[in-house]
This record gives sequence, structure tokens and C-alpha cells, in this order.
Amino acid sequence: MAEAKKQNFMHGAAILAAGVVVMKILGAIYKIPLQNILGDVGYGYFFAAYNIYNVLLTISTAGLPVALSRMISEANTLERPRQARRIFHIASGTLAALGVIFSLAMLLYPTEMAIALVSKPEVSQCVYALAPAVLLVCLTSAFRGYIQGNGNMTPTTVGQILEVLVKVVVGLGLAIWMTRQRQPLPVASAGAIFGVTAGALAALVYMLWCYLRQYRPQSLRACASSADKPDSVGGTLAVFIRIGLIITLGASVMSVFTLIDTKLVESTLPHVPGIGPRMADELWGSYSAVQTLYNLPASFITPMTIAVVPAIAAAHASGAKGEVGHIAESGLRISAVVALPMGLGLSVLAAPIVAVIYPDTHQMGPTLLSWLGVASVFVCITLVTNAILQADGNEALPIVSMVVGGVVKIGCNLLLVPRPELNIVGAAMGTVACYAVISVLNCVFIYRRLPVKPNYGRAFLRPLGAALVMGAAAWAVYGLAARLLRVTAESGRMLQLLPLAVAIGVAAVVYLVMVVLTRSVTLEDMKLMPKGERLAKLLHIR
Repeated sequence: MAEAKKQNFMHGAAILAAGVVVMKILGAIYKIPLQNILGDVGYGYFFAAYNIYNVLLTISTAGLPVALSRMISEANTLERPRQARRIFHIASGTLAALGVIFSLAMLLYPTEMAIALVSKPEVSQCVYALAPAVLLVCLTSAFRGYIQGNGNMTPTTVGQILEVLVKVVVGLGLAIWMTRQRQPLPVASAGAIFGVTAGALAALVYMLWCYLRQYRPQSLRACASSADKPDSVGGTLAVFIRIGLIITLGASVMSVFTLIDTKLVESTLPHVPGIGPRMADELWGSYSAVQTLYNLPASFITPMTIAVVPAIAAAHASGAKGEVGHIAESGLRISAVVALPMGLGLSVLAAPIVAVIYPDTHQMGPTLLSWLGVASVFVCITLVTNAILQADGNEALPIVSMVVGGVVKIGCNLLLVPRPELNIVGAAMGTVACYAVISVLNCVFIYRRLPVKPNYGRAFLRPLGAALVMGAAAWAVYGLAARLLRVTAESGRMLQLLPLAVAIGVAAVVYLVMVVLTRSVTLEDMKLMPKGERLAKLLHIR
């Protein structure tokens, strides 16, 4: 049996990012038709239930798998296979216990959760359909954390693709079948969201197979031949809980604020002059729909956060302080290169994107996406800076920035959403303010805590300049192409797609040229990627 391969952090991030491309294509096949099948109201039920699920999932899996990955990487760096095995056993047991508790809560009290958390009893059936997924994801995350801690990101990528594939087939199939059977919207939404549970089961089976095939025999052989004495069960559990709990608190703070934000916006909108209950549901459904696009850039940055944790933890454990700073700056720079064009592109081309993907959504959709596109850039910076702080042993600091950002978000919504001229747009503006504050605070914390300081000018300003030129090109090309093709708001989706595709294609070429001209990506960055030196030579990156 071949040994499992270990990759450097950029290689691992590239593998995970390639998986994200596949997952996003599959996700688009799932969520875009789903919104068209269920409509704004039905999709609003789907999204509200997913917010409840996400809070419980964040509490149980946001911090503990990161702690597991970090501790496994440190144990491997110090050549302690027995300790690594003990860490995994303790972590998997803890995650399983949390999964059982939260899944039972969702199974036994779906209606109570729907009313208390999102003020929508219709969402209870979606909550019930999602209940088993929490336990399944908890178990899966234990295997993912262990394997990622060993520096191998390939099983995570394959497992995530399999998870999304099953979700698409089951969720979309049930949604289509139930709507054809003229089932009520809450029931059809529950069928659609059951795909998440089915996908989680498929991912768990695959990750278990990977562990049994590659890592369990390898771990047993290493333990048998090693003389290292593992730490006590109580001591290992205490460290695991301490690290995981602090990281979980940081992640949960934002999830809880998001849930409060959801309840606040949904309860405020119907009372805004000129809105009313029915339009409030439509606006919230439109806001929920464009959230899928808003979350897209973060999906491509998450691989960087997964890969950077064990890399920084290993460098920290070995005392290589300069390497910690190098990894942090490289992670920030590559993340900015990816996030800035995607976020600005969503903002600049918001109107045609919404017209093509969600033609039946509320007319406020493009305005919402314009704001959320800007917010997505700050979300990406938040994700990477959180990961850097957590990997370097400063896991408490993101909690501070998250709390401050959450308070800003709630404050903005209280001030802006009740204004008739803004209404739901106020929620999007609050999201921009929230994550901008978190990003700035995290960057300050990193600069003060890391012994070797990252160069923020090199990390952010060069990619920003390239992205601004790209955004201007996209806006100009789309306007010109739309005029030449005589595309209007009443044109069909396929006709509207043509100038959008041309604008995106030109923007991609312009951005690639600008990245090379501004040296936003260095030769050292490229060397860390799979076949990066060959690509650097092709692009004349020196």
C-alpha cells in the first residue's frame, strides 16, 4: 500500500481550490435551479433552516477540527506518532458526542427552533430533514482534521466533491418531484435540503474508507516502533478542548450574530413603510438567493485557511519564526489575488449576473449583490487572518474582532433597515461594515503578534490595483457589448448572457496581465504550487 502523500501548504491549498471549482459548478446546478423551482419564499425557508443548521454545525465543528489539525501537525513535526494517535481518538470521541447532542435537539425540537431562532414555524420540516447531518459532519470532520494534520488535502477534496454530487442529485431530485406532486412549499423545501444530509453521509463513508486504507495501518506501525510516551488522556483532552473551544467561540460569535441579524431583519422588514409582510418575504428570499454568489469568493479562500493552519503550526513547533511570517504573508497575498477580482467583479457586473442567474427574483437583487460583492472581499481577508492567528497560538484574538464586528453589524441594521429608501439594502451595507472592521482588527493583531511582520503593502495594494483595472475593463466591455447586441432588461437570459460572458472573459485576461505587471504573485509563490515553476515561466513571472 502506498504511503499517503504530504504536500506543502500552497500545494495543498491548490488541490483544495481545484476541488472548490468542481463543487461550485455542482453547487450552481443545485442552488440556482432550486431558487427557480421553489421561488423566493420557498428558498427563504431553505436558507433560514440552513442558518439554524449552520449555527449548530459551527458550534460543534468550527474549532475542534482546526485544533485537531494543528495538534496532529505539531505532534508529527516533533516525531510523536503515539501522541498523534491519542489526539485523534480523543478528538473523534468529543466530536461524536457533540454531534449526537445537536442532532437529537434538531430531531426532537424542530418547531421550537424554527420559531425561536428565525420566527418561521414553516421552517420546522427543513430543520427535521437536516438533523442527522450535524452528527454525520461531526464524524467526517474528525477524519478530515486528522488527515489534513498529516499534510494531505486530497482526501478532503475528493470527499467534498462526492458530498456535493450526492447533495445535488438527492436534493434537486426531491425538490422537482415534490413540486410536481404539488406538495406545500415547506415540504418541498425540506425535500431539497435533505440533499445536505444525504451528501454528508456519502462524505463520511468515503473519509472512513480513506482513514482505514491509508492512515490506520500506517499509524499502528509508527506507534509500534516509536518510543515516545503520549501525554495523559486528561492533559491531551484539556489542550484539545482549550484550543478548540476558543476557536469555536470565535466562529460561533459570528454565526450567532448572523442568526440575530436574520431574526432582526425579518422582524423589521414587514413594518417598514411601503413593504408589508408579502414583500418582506420576497425581499428576504432575494437576499437569500444572492447570498449564494456572495459566498462564492470565500469558498475559494477556505482551502487556504485549511492548508495554512498545519503549515504555520509545524513552523511554530519547530521554532522557525521567519517561516511563520513568510507563510502568513504568502497566504494573505494569494488570498487577495483570488478574492479581490471575484468580489469586485460581482459588484461591477451585479445587474447582468442577477438577470441571468435569478431572472425572477426581486428587482432589489442587483443592488444587494453590488454591496455583498464588496463585503465578500473582507470576508475572505477575515477567514485567512483568523486562520493565521489561530495557527500561531493567538486563537483568542479573533473572538475580540468578531464581537466588535458583530456589534457593528447589528447597529448598522438597527439604523439602516427601518429606512424605507434602504430597507433590505441596509442589511447588506451592515455586512460590509462588519467584515471591514474585523479584517482591519485582525491585520493589526497579526502585525503586533508575529515576530516577523508581513508586508501588507505587498500583500494587498498590488492585487487591489490589478483588480481595480480589471473591474473598470469589465464594466466598460459589458456596456459596449450590451449596446452592440441591443440587450435590454427585457431581453431573454441567453441574449443577456452573451455580453456578460464577453465582459468576464476580457476581465480575466486583463487581470492576468495586471497580476504579472504588478508582480502581485512572486516566483517564490509559484514554486509552492503544483507545476508552479513551469506556469511562472509561461507567464514571465520572475
